[in-house]
Amino acid sequence: MLYHSENSDREVRKQIRGKGICFGGNLKLKIYGMLHCNSGKRMKRENRVFFLSSAEAKENGFRPCGHCMKAQYRQWKGLP
Repeated sequence: MLYHSENSDREVRKQIRGKGICFGGNLKLKIYGMLHCNSGKRMKRENRVFFLSSAEAKENGFRPCGHCMKAQYRQWKGLP
Protein backbone atom coordinates (compact mmCIF):
# COMPACT_ATOMS: atom_id res chain seq x y z
CA MET A 1 0.00 0.00 0.00
CA LEU A 2 1.38 3.37 -1.05
CA TYR A 3 0.21 6.52 0.73
CA HIS A 4 -0.28 9.53 -1.54
CA SER A 5 0.42 11.95 1.31
CA GLU A 6 3.89 10.42 1.80
CA ASN A 7 4.87 10.53 -1.90
CA SER A 8 5.15 13.33 -4.43
CA ASP A 9 2.75 13.56 -7.35
CA ARG A 10 5.69 12.92 -9.63
CA GLU A 11 6.56 9.65 -7.86
CA VAL A 12 2.91 8.53 -7.95
CA ARG A 13 2.66 9.22 -11.72
CA LYS A 14 5.92 7.31 -12.24
CA GLN A 15 4.50 4.32 -10.35
CA ILE A 16 1.28 4.43 -12.40
CA ARG A 17 3.17 4.53 -15.71
CA GLY A 18 5.38 1.65 -14.54
CA LYS A 19 2.31 -0.41 -13.56
CA GLY A 20 3.35 -0.38 -9.90
CA ILE A 21 -0.04 1.14 -9.07
CA CYS A 22 -3.27 -0.21 -10.55
CA PHE A 23 -5.94 0.76 -7.98
CA GLY A 24 -6.64 3.70 -5.69
CA GLY A 25 -8.39 3.66 -2.36
CA ASN A 26 -9.87 5.87 0.32
CA LEU A 27 -8.14 5.26 3.63
CA LYS A 28 -11.01 6.53 5.80
CA LEU A 29 -13.86 4.83 3.94
CA LYS A 30 -11.90 1.63 3.18
CA ILE A 31 -13.07 1.62 -0.49
CA TYR A 32 -10.83 0.90 -3.48
CA GLY A 33 -11.41 1.29 -7.20
CA MET A 34 -10.01 2.00 -10.63
CA LEU A 35 -7.70 4.97 -11.10
CA HIS A 36 -10.06 6.56 -13.65
CA CYS A 37 -13.07 6.54 -11.28
CA ASN A 38 -14.59 9.98 -10.74
CA SER A 39 -15.35 9.15 -7.11
CA GLY A 40 -11.70 8.41 -6.48
CA LYS A 41 -10.50 11.56 -8.21
CA ARG A 42 -12.51 13.72 -5.78
CA MET A 43 -11.01 12.37 -2.54
CA LYS A 44 -8.55 14.30 -0.45
CA ARG A 45 -4.86 13.59 -0.91
CA GLU A 46 -4.40 12.61 2.75
CA ASN A 47 -7.09 9.92 2.39
CA ARG A 48 -5.76 8.46 -0.88
CA VAL A 49 -3.76 5.22 -1.01
CA PHE A 50 -2.70 3.05 -3.93
CA PHE A 51 -2.51 -0.69 -4.53
CA LEU A 52 -0.83 -2.97 -7.05
CA SER A 53 -3.76 -5.41 -7.10
CA SER A 54 -7.28 -5.88 -5.85
CA ALA A 55 -5.99 -8.75 -3.70
CA GLU A 56 -3.66 -6.32 -1.91
CA ALA A 57 -6.57 -3.94 -1.31
CA LYS A 58 -8.74 -6.74 0.07
CA GLU A 59 -5.90 -7.93 2.33
CA ASN A 60 -5.84 -4.43 3.82
CA GLY A 61 -9.58 -4.51 4.53
CA PHE A 62 -10.84 -2.43 1.59
CA ARG A 63 -14.04 -3.16 -0.35
CA PRO A 64 -14.69 -2.59 -4.10
CA CYS A 65 -16.14 0.71 -5.32
CA GLY A 66 -19.82 0.56 -6.27
CA HIS A 67 -19.29 2.99 -9.18
CA CYS A 68 -16.34 1.69 -11.20
CA MET A 69 -16.30 -1.95 -10.02
CA LYS A 70 -20.00 -2.82 -10.10
CA ALA A 71 -19.60 -6.59 -10.57
CA GLN A 72 -17.02 -6.93 -7.78
CA TYR A 73 -19.12 -4.71 -5.52
CA ARG A 74 -22.24 -6.83 -6.09
CA GLN A 75 -20.23 -9.97 -5.33
CA TRP A 76 -18.80 -8.40 -2.15
CA LYS A 77 -22.32 -7.35 -1.15
CA GLY A 78 -23.64 -10.88 -1.80
CA LEU A 79 -26.07 -9.83 -4.52
CA PRO A 80 -26.82 -11.92 -7.63
